[in-house]
Amino acid sequence: MDIGMLVNITSRAWAMPILSSLHSGVAGRQAPLLAATGASRTAFAQSMEHLIELGLIERNPGHGHPLRPEFRLTQLGGAVAAIAHKIHSVSTEEDRWLLRRSWTVPVLTSLHTPRHFSEIRRNLPTITDRALSQSLKSMEARNWVRRSVDGAARPPRSIYRAVNTGGLISQVTAPEVNFT
Repeated sequence: MDIGMLVNITSRAWAMPILSSLHSGVAGRQAPLLAATGASRTAFAQSMEHLIELGLIERNPGHGHPLRPEFRLTQLGGAVAAIAHKIHSVSTEEDRWLLRRSWTVPVLTSLHTPRHFSEIRRNLPTITDRALSQSLKSMEARNWVRRSVDGAARPPRSIYRAVNTGGLISQVTAPEVNFT
């Protein structure tokens, strides 16, 4: 999977929790998925539509009532759902709100090695400086990212590295993502 696809998937807050739930065996109907994820009906519906558009899930033909369809993972969706499930398994319940934010997983994926702000920005071409800064600050507050200053550089530059849960998530996602 390329980084652009990961950014697109994580642009909906409930996409990764839905994929993780489907991977772990939750029935592909609305009620069980709502119960498993805790999403609101509106956010859930938007995330499901987004996942269908991306080709990660599809309606299961011949199953379910037209008003209560059943969904299943596509082949590509199965691979992405496995990554989502790994992320889910290394994080705690209290961390999940941060994982639902748009840029958290792509930024952590970019931090598989320590990087300067501009290097992270280069890996994520659609992120704004403000969004990257806010994302890094929220992950620093949660102790998922550590910022240090490279005093040898002129002018001094900040170096960011994924640590603790952020480091685990980075280790899970980075081998699966292509940055070119």
